[in-house]
Amino acid sequence: MFLQLKNITKRYPGVVALDDVSLDIIEGEVHALVGENGAGKSTLIKTCTGAISPNEGTIVIQGQEFSSLTPKTSEAMGVGVIYQEFNLVDELSVAENIFLGRAPRKGIVIDRQKMETEAAKIFQQFDIKIDPAELVGNLTVGYQQLVEIAKAISQKAKLLIMDEPSAPLTQTEAESLYLVVEKLKASGVTVVYISHRMDEIFRLSDRITVLRDGQKIETIQTSETNLDELVQLMVGRELKETYPQRKHRVSDEVLLEVEGITGSIVKDVSLKIKKGEVLGLAGLIGSGRTELAEILFGYKAKSAGRITLEGREISPKTPKQAIAEGIALVPEDRKKLGALLDVDIKGNISVSVLERISKFFTIDKRREEEIAEDYRTSIRIKTPNLEQKIKNLSGGNQQKVIIAKWLATEPTLVIFDEPTRGIDVGAKAEIYELVNTLVETGKSVLMISSEMEEVMGMSDRIVVLHEGRVTGELDRKDFSQEAIMAFASKN
Repeated sequence: MFLQLKNITKRYPGVVALDDVSLDIIEGEVHALVGENGAGKSTLIKTCTGAISPNEGTIVIQGQEFSSLTPKTSEAMGVGVIYQEFNLVDELSVAENIFLGRAPRKGIVIDRQKMETEAAKIFQQFDIKIDPAELVGNLTVGYQQLVEIAKAISQKAKLLIMDEPSAPLTQTEAESLYLVVEKLKASGVTVVYISHRMDEIFRLSDRITVLRDGQKIETIQTSETNLDELVQLMVGRELKETYPQRKHRVSDEVLLEVEGITGSIVKDVSLKIKKGEVLGLAGLIGSGRTELAEILFGYKAKSAGRITLEGREISPKTPKQAIAEGIALVPEDRKKLGALLDVDIKGNISVSVLERISKFFTIDKRREEEIAEDYRTSIRIKTPNLEQKIKNLSGGNQQKVIIAKWLATEPTLVIFDEPTRGIDVGAKAEIYELVNTLVETGKSVLMISSEMEEVMGMSDRIVVLHEGRVTGELDRKDFSQEAIMAFASKN
């Protein structure tokens, strides 16, 4: 047994994050940790890495008992961690990042050649093709993730905790990650793997522990369970349909028409979105999906083309103008672009409608509270109170607050860019239900998603982009992964 957690409890004001959790991690296994956002996964791993101290319980690492750990002690015991947010310095080389703070030296001078040689050995061990002298800022997100793994390996990690490692990756990059995880296991490294992607949980793990509301629900052999059982354990209820059926017919009336739009990497794009329709926008990374959304939202300029909304030509040059026209954008990066992390829930929701709820430069606090409370109830934001800072919420609840912010503007077109990235199956189901509610009330949705099943499951039609151009359009009866990929990779 490499790691044992015995009766771990962690309390915060108003919430018990971990409630008497006991868990065994067997040496050499890949142990998956799953649960909805807010289930306690992050708190549990931070207990193992010394980032937080439990109120009660014991941590046992290879027979040594601790009431709590420090990051230094945890690292000395062979525990490494890769968090969702990278801890890399873009301006430094790959090798410098791997050995940051502990670079080999010749006297008082850093031995760069040895540092790069040692980094190269790690990459060679795992068949990773990265130049140790390359600046980290020049690497793709997928390669940056592999640098984080190399850094942990260089620190002689015997237990590597990976928190949502595939969330920002393309499918090709994720495949490279899976191979590295398999090689880590083969080399004797124990892995704790946290993910909301059920396919990779079943592919990589030997055992799975389910957390719910801060409590351990069950630890099971991966080979002895299935997706339906696992989801039910995670959410405490049965999710009957992954993609809920809509009860209305899409109108023939066109809400938005885009003709020959060019700008950024977008080239001569034309498409239509009907009232009450979910139009999926598919394509590989760099295909221009996000850039098209940003042009529609006035965040990026168009150099040519026309945008017609409800029969009138519009040309939003700023997000404020787009909002006034009835367009909302739930962005891909919720932490950088979607949320004010140090502001409370009320402030995050009301920021998009301040002019409407203010008089003589003074916010109507009662109206602000009413709007926030309405959305907390209607889209089920889990929070002890509306004064909670959004950075303290789970990923799924952060996303709901961001959606609430844009729904408060009463848009006619809502653009969702990767709406369920990094959130759990329960929160995904709630967001899918919300999308259905929007289109059933006459609004339209443009949905961008890199998850093929999601874009097929939620869309009425799909438009595919490749290198900034529309290369195909599919009606629902013609949806298939093969058809989408053929258009997405078209030359």
